[in-house]
Amino acid sequence: MGLWLLNHLNTASLAILIVGGIVVLSLVACLVTRRIFPALINGVTNDVSRTVLELFGAIYGIVLAFVIVTLWTELEQVQVVVTSEATDLAVISRNAHAFPDEVQKKLDQAIGGYVHAVVEDAWPLMRNGKNSLSATSGKLEALYGALQDYNPKSNSEQAFYDKSVERLNDITEQRRTRILAATQRLPILLQVLTYGGALVVIMITLLYGVENLKVELLFVGSIALLVGLSLTLVLVLDHPFAGEVSVSPRPFMEGQLRKYWGP
Repeated sequence: MGLWLLNHLNTASLAILIVGGIVVLSLVACLVTRRIFPALINGVTNDVSRTVLELFGAIYGIVLAFVIVTLWTELEQVQVVVTSEATDLAVISRNAHAFPDEVQKKLDQAIGGYVHAVVEDAWPLMRNGKNSLSATSGKLEALYGALQDYNPKSNSEQAFYDKSVERLNDITEQRRTRILAATQRLPILLQVLTYGGALVVIMITLLYGVENLKVELLFVGSIALLVGLSLTLVLVLDHPFAGEVSVSPRPFMEGQLRKYWGP
């Protein structure tokens, strides 16, 4: 459900839907609670509610901050991996100029096939949280084949050949990291703490009685607004290849690799 929302709504619409939904439900729950438990209006549970809210709020805040920082760091790391993979491909493309025309042409075809497979085949799968290993396996083998079939004839060619092989090995590692990042999610325990904790926080605010209805609605709505924004951020960051705030395939289409996309 989260992936579908990310892929079909822009960030602003997603935030309005999630935050607005949580705020509206919280306000409705507040009105229902006041009607079912009228004694809460007199503040009979306020001392306990305040203590529990402060304690649980502090713990939940720490957990939420840890989750958000972790997800943001992972998003940045994935972007670095994607950029490095594209950079290594660009280096191999440049190194190919040191080889005979036939080898250079074969490498160019293999690199072009790989970048197109990444952007056109693998990326849509990753955007939907699916394993894209098979989408580029054949193209990667073609790259290895282009280098394995060639025996350098000079020291200069040998130097560029060794660097190209080293870069290709790095590409293999980066590709696997990229694919794993598309399928990995926040651990179940942290999901329970994040989403379940949000529910508990809002429920505790409902037990804090305020005689003035408008003041209580403002109190509950403010907490719900903060919780909704936090959960929206967690959802966005937990899917590095989906939505507007996501890792882009642009590095595979820029610089040295631009030539593989036509004029």
